[in-house]
Amino acid sequence: MLARAIGRPVAEYLQQKIWQPIGAEADATWVVDNSGQEATYCCLNAVLRDYARLGLLLAHDGHWRGRQIIPAAWVLDATTVHLNQPHLWPGTATPNEGCGYQTWILPGERRTFVLRGGNGQRIYVDPRSKLVMVNTAVSKPGLDLFSLQEMGALWTALVRQLGGDHP
Repeated sequence: MLARAIGRPVAEYLQQKIWQPIGAEADATWVVDNSGQEATYCCLNAVLRDYARLGLLLAHDGHWRGRQIIPAAWVLDATTVHLNQPHLWPGTATPNEGCGYQTWILPGERRTFVLRGGNGQRIYVDPRSKLVMVNTAVSKPGLDLFSLQEMGALWTALVRQLGGDHP
């Protein structure tokens, strides 16, 4: 539906609207289905530094070096717990996280969230401090719960230690 609405492949749209403006150093690739359509719910492959750039774009609510790349209102809506949607709250949607727009919202008063990829890939984002942590991994298909708990504990400690308020 998105490809039809924009009149071109989603990968081209991402390249023009996000990847080029943030100065990505390498092309991203997407897993495609049998019809050639990008699996837009997942499966974007990129280098570590470009994942970090994407995280920083989101940490700045879609703003990148003097330019609003993604509307801030959309980023906020995609990464915020909504009072009128208790079924998506952390602890209800999943035992540990809430659901946004393909984002996983972490519990607590502070707006922090995660982009989760396959096999343990994670981009953690704290917009208040502009702190981003990218975790690459290769784990067995399915969840390696212990590794995910370790990464969550590391992220929590980093936000506590480094996530002070910044102007």
